[in-house]
This record gives sequence, C-alpha cells and structure tokens, in this order.
Amino acid sequence: MRRVTRTAWTCLLFLAALPALAVALLPPPARAATPAPLLPSPPATTPAPSPPPAREAPVPAVARGWPVGVRPPVLRGWEPPATVYGPGHRGVDLAAPPGSAVRVVAPGRVSFAGRVGGRGVVSVTLTGTDLRTTYEPVTPSVKEGDAVGAGEVVGTLEDTGSHCGRTTCLHWGLLRGETYLNPLTLLPPWLLNTGPSRLLPVLSK
Repeated sequence: MRRVTRTAWTCLLFLAALPALAVALLPPPARAATPAPLLPSPPATTPAPSPPPAREAPVPAVARGWPVGVRPPVLRGWEPPATVYGPGHRGVDLAAPPGSAVRVVAPGRVSFAGRVGGRGVVSVTLTGTDLRTTYEPVTPSVKEGDAVGAGEVVGTLEDTGSHCGRTTCLHWGLLRGETYLNPLTLLPPWLLNTGPSRLLPVLSK
C-alpha cells in the first residue's frame, strides 16, 4: 500500500510539472521588428522660375533709301498677325505708278527672282544680317545669286496683281527666317522722318 501511494504521488508531481515543462520547450516568442527611424523629409523646393522669352533681335537701320520714289505714301502699314496663319498685313504697301523702278534698300544678294501665284517677286538677303527683303509685284531685272548694291534697280513695278485697289502699289516685306518684321524699321530716322507721313485710303475697284 505504501509503494502504491508513493507511485501515485510521483505521478501527481509529474502531471503538475507538465505545463511548466511544455512552456519551457516552446520556442521563444518572435520579437516584434523595431520600426526603422523616420528620416526627415527633404524641405520642399520652389521650382525655378522659367526664363523670360527670348527677345527678338532688333532690326538694324541699314537701308540707304526707299524701294520706290523718294518718300512714297504708305497705303497700308505693317499689321503683324496674332498667329502664324492668322490675318494681318505682312509688310507695307507703298504707292507708286506702274513701271516705277524698284530698288534694293541695302546691299545684298538676290535669293529669289521669279513669279509666285502670278506675281513677280524679288527677294534679297541683306549683307551682314539674317534678314531678307521682298518686293512685289515686280518684273525682275536680276536673277538669283546676283550681288546688288544699295539703290540698285532690281525690277519695275507691275500694274497687275496689285491688292491696293485702283492705286498701284509695291508690297515691301521683311523677314528673319520665317518671321515677318516691319520693313520700315530698316529705315534710319533721316529717311523715315523726311516730310509728313501720309496714310492714304485704299479705293476698291
């Protein structure tokens, strides 16, 4: 009876120790990962302001005379279009009688002499510049590639193809690349301001 009691007691002790033994045999609990320290956000930077648009290079006053006459009346002035293909007047119209001599206003080289849309056109690239002048409607007396001096005749004013109504006129243009500019800016003050400027009405046919 004493042996049975000791065995039972030993079993009881073993059963009592089982929970602690089970806990001891369990793997250690996983440690929560330590969050990485937050780095300070870089300070917000203000975007650099856009550079101002490039200004159009000024037109040098290299003209030595008017393309027709001494001080021809300006029938219509330069009216730059708002867009590339928008309405406007890409040059100035100078009144002159048919057959008037058309002269290049500054030295250069003829870059075109021929007909465009039934109208005679002469274009001259001005020496030492990135500019070219155009004259129409003109019967050319020069050919492409000719060197011309200031005041040299490049053709005669045609009576046909004028868009100035009953008055014959020379359409004088100025370009830098594909951009139209005011040809009157080629004239120095002593030419531009000689005598009163007259802007005449255009009479429809």
